[in-house]
Amino acid sequence: MKIQKAAEDYLEAMLMMREQHGYIRSIDVAEQIGVTKPSVSYATKRLRESGYITMDPDGLITLTDKGLEIAERMYERHKLLTKLLIRLGVDPETAREDACRIEHDLSVESFDAIRRWSEKIL
Repeated sequence: MKIQKAAEDYLEAMLMMREQHGYIRSIDVAEQIGVTKPSVSYATKRLRESGYITMDPDGLITLTDKGLEIAERMYERHKLLTKLLIRLGVDPETAREDACRIEHDLSVESFDAIRRWSEKIL
């Protein structure tokens, strides 16, 4: 199933919030991604309908297994690509921004090759 880049960004941000705070709130996701609360409301509705997240009555978000799988894959890509770019001499902020763009378009085959290669040098 093909998932849009924006949905991957939201799921990845949710995973990061869970790791940082132990919980996921829409307002934190909005701040992390740099979007408005209404944008997050729309996105969470779509993510719920697609089975990637659930929300409790208090508005706390939980990633489903399906959502967690995508979030972890994107976060792993982001961290490795950021680390690699920094190692190549790219400014850390630029490296994070570029990794965010690259992580969505890179094929599984290419990422696996980068991962294997980086294990030897990083």
